[in-house]
Amino acid sequence: MIDPAPPAGPLRLDLAGRVAVVTGAASGIGRASAIALAAAGARVVASDRVDDAALRDTVATIVAAGGVAEAFACDVTVRAQVDALMAHADTRPGPLAISVHCAGVLQEKPFVDTTDADWDHIVGVDLTGVFLCCRAALARMAPRGSGSVINIASELGFLGRAQSAPYCAAKAGVVGLTRSLAREFAPAVRVNGIAPGPIDTPMLSAQFMQPETLAKERDIPAQRFGRPDEVAATVVFLASDLASFYFGQMLGPNGGAWM
Repeated sequence: MIDPAPPAGPLRLDLAGRVAVVTGAASGIGRASAIALAAAGARVVASDRVDDAALRDTVATIVAAGGVAEAFACDVTVRAQVDALMAHADTRPGPLAISVHCAGVLQEKPFVDTTDADWDHIVGVDLTGVFLCCRAALARMAPRGSGSVINIASELGFLGRAQSAPYCAAKAGVVGLTRSLAREFAPAVRVNGIAPGPIDTPMLSAQFMQPETLAKERDIPAQRFGRPDEVAATVVFLASDLASFYFGQMLGPNGGAWM
């Protein structure tokens, strides 16, 4: 017999009193997510590889708007640094309730020219980094029986793309990891993911991609790149009580790039 749904009051978007970690918070989707979570009331620990001007600007933007945030440097490929990040967040008034994993890197390169170092770097940040963050966050959330973990994957984890094999493989791994953890930790902790389409971030630029690839990225039903805040809106939704029946889902703010 399936137990009935537990009694609950009205579902709300309000995140007041909840501590949220956001990796990759210096720019792009991570920055937008940190700002949006703070606007919804969360106390944000904004993290990136180094505590530089960009990360401090994310924090300053939140504070200027009346939110609560602090910066914390963390290389997501280093277990000790990830553990330190989550332990620090868990000591904030809260405790740790939301963990959003946005840190990522991209490289466009012919597969046969892809070096071991290329593979190790991209998979290390985009997949192993998510694994380390999930493990450290869930170790703290699960015993308390509550929390929301949100992993940023990509439409390319489903579609694939030429000359982007390590990135696509890593993002496909994030999809599988998310679904596996959702089954293991439900119903105590909700683990979900987001697979954005082409988003106007520093990663989606000529620095990382060829002009012809960028042109193809715009050839989607929406006929434009998405904005980081459009992905951040999905982050806030998944972090909130409005998503209380979402487990193992991979939501797709992608302009119709993948359906």
